[in-house]
Amino acid sequence: MIINSIELCNFRNYKREEFKFHKGTNVLYGDNAQGKTNVLEAIFVGGTTKSHRGSKDSEMIRDGQKECHIRYFIEKRNRTFKVEIHMKKGSSKGIAIDGLPIKSSNELLGLSNIIFFSPEDLSIIKDGPEERRRFIDMEMCQLNKAYLFYLTQYKKVLKQRNTLLKQIQENRSLKDTLEIWNMQLVEHGTKIMEQREEFVTSIHDLMKKKHKCLTGGREEIEVLYRPNCAAKNFENQLFLSEDRDIFQGTTTVGPHRDDMNFQIEGKDLRKYGSQGQKRTAALSLKMAEIEIVEKTIGEKPILLLDDVLSELDRSRQNYLLENIKGIQTIITCTGLEEFVSNGINIDRTFEIVNGGIQHG
Repeated sequence: MIINSIELCNFRNYKREEFKFHKGTNVLYGDNAQGKTNVLEAIFVGGTTKSHRGSKDSEMIRDGQKECHIRYFIEKRNRTFKVEIHMKKGSSKGIAIDGLPIKSSNELLGLSNIIFFSPEDLSIIKDGPEERRRFIDMEMCQLNKAYLFYLTQYKKVLKQRNTLLKQIQENRSLKDTLEIWNMQLVEHGTKIMEQREEFVTSIHDLMKKKHKCLTGGREEIEVLYRPNCAAKNFENQLFLSEDRDIFQGTTTVGPHRDDMNFQIEGKDLRKYGSQGQKRTAALSLKMAEIEIVEKTIGEKPILLLDDVLSELDRSRQNYLLENIKGIQTIITCTGLEEFVSNGINIDRTFEIVNGGIQHG
């Protein structure tokens, strides 16, 4: 799987530009705040419909403009697909595949598999449960259409149930209607928890091997799924929490409150790990993610590295670069010196200056 090219029109600080990528290693270099990361963001939006930064559509439109366009061509299993995304202020995204509009952005997920790695990925290790759920959901939705369906339905039902809980605060006679939403929440939520547990188990097995290599066998990492409640007990826990939920006006149990825990020598990495240990864990997590994608879909994903090499020491740089051979990689950095000094092969370079490719 490779991305052949991407065209940007009024996206972030790009007026109009086209990038034609090599199937190997591509490097976007230049000073800070020139637009390098914006290119990676556009690729990620093209594959997932969402910004890795969590930005709203309107925030990705170039200043002074009302709309922006992304068009990219991806090659998968000897076939080329054209994906077009149109974002307009005050409107929902318009998405087309090979010129045909799609009804739901979910139809795009899985067409391309993109792994984004940046220094901000430390947040998966060091921040709250929301970041870890977001990581799990983003990866699983690209790989598993069934999971995407259950998650979409669960979020819809959860929203309806929370609305009803607030209404019950004003009118207690509505409490009897909770049961219908409880049944649907349990139906979809149980599937989510079961599939999350399988995914985290896969992550654990692969990450443990990667981490051991990265640390020269000095550390062993454990990755544990921490469900808010056991899948088999979800229905009962939901029933027992009804009065509390009504009082708080929100659903207090369920997979929307799940977590994933990283431990080294039995200690919570988030609380007790050093900055270096957290960086190593983030790297081994991404390496495990690459392998899971390849095993699941039978193809290598597209890898986006945003200023990652500067955050890693020489041994971790070498480990990363050794393990991504054969994967189309698009890297951002401020200069090419570290590639030259390390003897790293570069297939194509783009110098980025003020939202455009510097030619000549």
